[in-house]
Amino acid sequence: MLVEQIWTANAYRNFNYLIACEETGETLAVDPLDHRKCLAVARDRGWQITQILNTHEHGDHTGGNRAMIAATNARLLAHANAHRAIPGVDRGLAAGDVIRVGKTVELEALDTPGHTMSHVCVLSHSSKPALFCGDTLFNAGAGNCHHGGHPEELYATFANQLAGLPDDVLVYPGHDYMTNNLGFTLDREPDNHAARHLLEQVASQDPNEALVSTLGMEKEFNTFFRLQSPTVIARLREEFPDLPDQPDARTVFLKLRELRNRW
Repeated sequence: MLVEQIWTANAYRNFNYLIACEETGETLAVDPLDHRKCLAVARDRGWQITQILNTHEHGDHTGGNRAMIAATNARLLAHANAHRAIPGVDRGLAAGDVIRVGKTVELEALDTPGHTMSHVCVLSHSSKPALFCGDTLFNAGAGNCHHGGHPEELYATFANQLAGLPDDVLVYPGHDYMTNNLGFTLDREPDNHAARHLLEQVASQDPNEALVSTLGMEKEFNTFFRLQSPTVIARLREEFPDLPDQPDARTVFLKLRELRNRW
């Protein structure tokens, strides 16, 4: 499996992705908002875009669909419940559905509500597994729930799906928010040395060559995985004095999401 992470350099700091079969050059484009850059990269690599995946229905993820389909005649894939919000979906995806690209690439659809209620992530079945996670999981962060989502569903997605994936899974998010998210981590957990070291490392990185984290790394510095941290809990109690002495993980997650909304 070949992966190209494409930095759009737009105000929303989107990443687009191309996932290609090494044998055939057949390619899946993930959220190709900047269709011109995606098409140019595919052309330079000698790849043929045959499918498009929208992780969810927001315009900064679907805005390139029409032009991309016109240029490639690619089939459009999205969550099975997103057909009303995303015009022209050819295949609706449910949890466990398999997406094949060429002869060698196999991706499993994960139903991951929270940021919206019609959000999919895809997990590669490859020697080096990778998660293309849209706006559900960010580097050092989690998606917001302002536009059609729900924080309790987001917690369930993290707790019941993402947290159980292997630590070596590569993380390919829909946006580059790493620096800002690490700032939130350090605000909530100032003694998190992994976050502090990483912030020094990535503060001036070129998004065209962005660091690709793993889930194991995320569990070290992503606050939304660190729900048992004594420091996180102690700092939360400063904001929410009525918090129990030993709050459950769901409560910690929801309070963190509430704080992040206004941080």
